[in-house]
Amino acid sequence: MDIYAKLTEDLQKVCPALELRENEPMARHTTFRIGGPARLMALPKSGAEAQAALQAAAGLGVEPIFVGNGSNLLVADAGLTGFVVKAVDGLGELRCEGNSLYAGAGVLLSALSGLARDHSLTGLEFAHGIPGSVGGAVTMNAGAYNGEMGAVVREVDCLEADGTRRTLSGDELAFSYRHSAFSDGRRFILGARMELTPGDPVSIQMLMDDFGNRRRHKQPLNLPSAGSTFKRPEGYFAAALIDECKLKGTTIGGAQVSKKHAGFLVNAGGATCSDVLALVDLVRETVLRETGVALELEVKTLGI
Repeated sequence: MDIYAKLTEDLQKVCPALELRENEPMARHTTFRIGGPARLMALPKSGAEAQAALQAAAGLGVEPIFVGNGSNLLVADAGLTGFVVKAVDGLGELRCEGNSLYAGAGVLLSALSGLARDHSLTGLEFAHGIPGSVGGAVTMNAGAYNGEMGAVVREVDCLEADGTRRTLSGDELAFSYRHSAFSDGRRFILGARMELTPGDPVSIQMLMDDFGNRRRHKQPLNLPSAGSTFKRPEGYFAAALIDECKLKGTTIGGAQVSKKHAGFLVNAGGATCSDVLALVDLVRETVLRETGVALELEVKTLGI
């Protein structure tokens, strides 16, 4: 019996309600629609189920891989020989507490920003069109239009890799550009508390509509992608540099530099992880050669 069969057996005993999937295609769990099978996946619907999954894995020396909505992931074509714990299909608690919101890791940012608007709270308008979950957004300190999660998140409930429950706050969260205390993948986020500011619901909706219109006008929302492929280089914009190098529309296999927004690499049809990586290399090499600027991936890779 291999270690993952043993883990499955143990989890079925200690937590029979926990949903487990063997050899689950990761292409179903990323917005890129790319990725081979994960040997074992757990989809906890409560903190207790997540804790049981992590404790059982730790008992066997298995290091779990944590994912959310998969909107910032590129997974290897061969898949993952590992144990994936995914929060987005569970952990959906969402409530308003005065000027604060508490959201489980599986809550989508669209629902989170919608609740803030409904309670006349401003500070999350930027998140309305980001196709991610709270857990993933906190992990990478997701942001857009001069807003970011680190500006509003005050506390995060999480599990250490061995299942120990903790609450991190303040400087412990270590927010910086597209980074947090969770970026190393060693903690599983259960939920986050955000502090917002009272505002006018009409103005909040207008700002959300404005951001939505900008996204629809500028971004290739009709094709699978992982959002912005590269981090913003200091003093530059990645998309402008790529456009300057005349790389829009460049294609390798099914992967393409978006014709609409050069900062997005998209799955134009049947793209593999290998296609995307080859295109990433081409873009980075060309931009470095022609502009002297080194681009850094914003997309997280797994199994590569």
